[in-house]
Amino acid sequence: MEIKPEIAERINKLEEKFRNSGQDMGSYLDGLLYDRYLSYWDYISVDTLLSLQKTNTHFPDETIFITYHQITELYFKLIIHEQKQIIESPTLTTSFFIEKLKRINRYFRILIDSFDVMIKGMEREQFLKFRMALLPASGFQSAQFRMIELYSTPLEHLVSTEIRENFSEEDSLEELYENIYWKKGGIDLKTGEKTLTLRQFEKRYTPRFLRIANQVKGNTIYHRYLNMHEEDRNNKDLIQALRNLDVNVNINWLLMHMGAAYRYLSKENSTIKATGGTNWKQFLPPGFQKISFFPNLWSKEEQDDWGRQWVNHTFNTEK
Repeated sequence: MEIKPEIAERINKLEEKFRNSGQDMGSYLDGLLYDRYLSYWDYISVDTLLSLQKTNTHFPDETIFITYHQITELYFKLIIHEQKQIIESPTLTTSFFIEKLKRINRYFRILIDSFDVMIKGMEREQFLKFRMALLPASGFQSAQFRMIELYSTPLEHLVSTEIRENFSEEDSLEELYENIYWKKGGIDLKTGEKTLTLRQFEKRYTPRFLRIANQVKGNTIYHRYLNMHEEDRNNKDLIQALRNLDVNVNINWLLMHMGAAYRYLSKENSTIKATGGTNWKQFLPPGFQKISFFPNLWSKEEQDDWGRQWVNHTFNTEK
């Protein structure tokens, strides 16, 4: 059988490739010969993927709840994947930076736009019942979301707003982490003690969070932007992409959770606690936390009004 020139050319290139890597091309060809054809279901691991929705109750809508959260975590994985490329790039160009930020913002927009699945996609009575079987687990315990924050901005920007001015990059990572804003969401308002949800979370992830914070110290997305040449820092598309990320993560994503909380956890003049025992009215509103990854890109007026318009409208409507 005659070998076509284009096939012979490819074989020669393969021989060169494996020769340069010290490998035997014949062994690889044997592997290719013996290997079975790849199928979609094997490549995606469809059977395994669809077996992961293990509900704790018989309520049908719990399947919606667990599936949506798993989808969310997969998007968080993609976001972190893009963040790391920005942080680890040895020669970060403006175009590369913008393209990665666009991808991250696209993922967050998908999550934000799809949150109707949580707000309107479940029966309230079912949710209020099956949620009791999930205690003390809580979306509060999403480690990947916290990692997104750590890769985005230095810890001093994540300290609780009431005491943030007392801290700076000169403080130890341990001290900054101890005063990180989200911890107060896991404090019992009556006793002042940490909830089991927070204690579980800290025990499992504190070493990893501190390790990440140390790895990206001075090299977060915020720092990569600051360390660019002045001309690149003034690029309007780059600034807009960074501002969009701030709004998507620290305002819009939280507002979607507020919408779900109001639908499922508000009852007349009382408030039902979230599954982790948190008081979500004090923790979720972005205007209360005022977390910004890139505070240098916002005016004082914009920071003072951080998400306040939506919160004011909602609380006034509730009254």
